[in-house]
Amino acid sequence: MKGLGDLERSIMDILWAQSTPLTAREVGRLIADRDLAPTTVMTVLDRLSRKGFLNRTRDGRAWRYEPAESRDAYVTELMLEALDLTGDRSAALTRFAQAVSGSEAEILRRALTELEEQ
Repeated sequence: MKGLGDLERSIMDILWAQSTPLTAREVGRLIADRDLAPTTVMTVLDRLSRKGFLNRTRDGRAWRYEPAESRDAYVTELMLEALDLTGDRSAALTRFAQAVSGSEAEILRRALTELEEQ
């Protein structure tokens, strides 16, 4: 899984925030900070679909798009890829654990405890 470009990330943020699939026109309306041609939105949605980030279904003449995975799943994949870049996963994990807040560390502790109990 690769990182997303700026426009791809903006579009994924919109789709992750929705509870139902959207058409390209609906996505275009929700990108408030950009003045994009409808064809640009359609191209990016098609590209994201081909990359596996989006699922699409036919709705009459239009396509409806929804995320293939949750934002959490995407971020998890990015974190695992970042760990693969280091030569010392233990050192990277240790530094990460030292950098998180107390409440985040507690969440990690609980998750590890639950995994050990399974």
